Amino acid sequence: TNCLTTVWRLFKILSEDQQRYEKQLIFEHPAFVKLCQQLLRDSRKMTRGDLVFSLHAVVNLGVPQNTLLVQTLVRVCQEKLNQLDNRCISVLATTLAGLDKDKNVSALQAGLQLLVEQRIPSMRDIFMLQNLMKCVGKDAPVFLKKKLEMAVLREIDHLTFPNALRVFLALVEMNYCSIPILNACSIKIQENVHDAPFRKLILILEACYSLQYRNVKLFSALADYVNSTACLWDKRQIILFLSAFETLGFQPSELMGIFAEKVTEDPEFLNLKNLLIVLRVYSRLNYVPRDQKHLFFETLHSCLNKYLPQISNTELLKAVYSLCILGYLPHRALDELLQKDSRDELLLSDDLHKEQKEMMLRCVKACMEFDSPSFTKPAFVLTENFSSLVSLNLRKAREALIELLGDENMFRQNVQLPYKYRI
Repeated sequence: TNCLTTVWRLFKILSEDQQRYEKQLIFEHPAFVKLCQQLLRDSRKMTRGDLVFSLHAVVNLGVPQNTLLVQTLVRVCQEKLNQLDNRCISVLATTLAGLDKDKNVSALQAGLQLLVEQRIPSMRDIFMLQNLMKCVGKDAPVFLKKKLEMAVLREIDHLTFPNALRVFLALVEMNYCSIPILNACSIKIQENVHDAPFRKLILILEACYSLQYRNVKLFSALADYVNSTACLWDKRQIILFLSAFETLGFQPSELMGIFAEKVTEDPEFLNLKNLLIVLRVYSRLNYVPRDQKHLFFETLHSCLNKYLPQISNTELLKAVYSLCILGYLPHRALDELLQKDSRDELLLSDDLHKEQKEMMLRCVKACMEFDSPSFTKPAFVLTENFSSLVSLNLRKAREALIELLGDENMFRQNVQLPYKYRI
């Protein structure tokens, strides 16, 4: 066990490339084969700690789950489950979280859930509790999740910043939105945000989205931190931040302003993927830079033109739609989009996003007609009678609007606009 855990500790501090190389050397080493054979023979004689830590090391070193060694260790852990102390339960929970569901793993997880339920009242360690939260997973019964929540809240005053991060992310593993725990973790994260590595900050935002947890103070603190240290971040990292904020529907306006300047100063870093993300983020969050607005749009348009020969029709539609929503008509890209082959492919495709594409095409057409009436092209979407989409029974709407307006003369119905639009 000491040999295996030492190998694992040395292995985990290596880079991914080094790990791949070292893993091959470890597996091919004759001493490792003998070690695994000895572990297989002695598994039932081992102490509970040696058994659990050996399984943890073997799994994390990448020994396949379907091997006799891993399956035997899992079965022996099941046999000795009631002998495990709280520390061993925590380590075993962490190990099982990294394994796929199979007959033996599922049986061990079920037994571990029952044991956890019994032991929760005696647990006082946040680190162990968050390991258990990860282990019980999304399929655990609600009463067990509630018990873990109460145990964590009992120790919440002893929450450190690293544990706050772990507990925050463990709630995602458990698919359980505990507002009291999330609020407490958020306060600790806000106070120590400068200590969080880049990946953790992204995971926090993704966790908020998964749990449908909206905390504007937390979002603002993360945005302010990235904004104040923007010079230290790679532009692609900032794009990831902005994309994460966009999924949450939160506009970090100052950061978006600074990033817009970076784009205009050095647009060369924008590959097609990043360009599409930037266009989507700025349009969905409805942010237009106050200064150098035209230059920002011209820069994005220029980048889009560069990728026109290789861009797909769907990507082109998304890019044009985003720019049109922001109030900028990219004429050259529009010309490409209006080509008969392009629109036929978009409108005749029978995929899951057909309705969304039709909606975007209608929006692009509306933007063209209202924002630039002189920019006329043949119709490229099915011309429906838009007024027919609106119910003619507007009695309730009429009554409500007149009540709000306070004057029946201020209400007009079925007003005809140019290009067959009606209000």
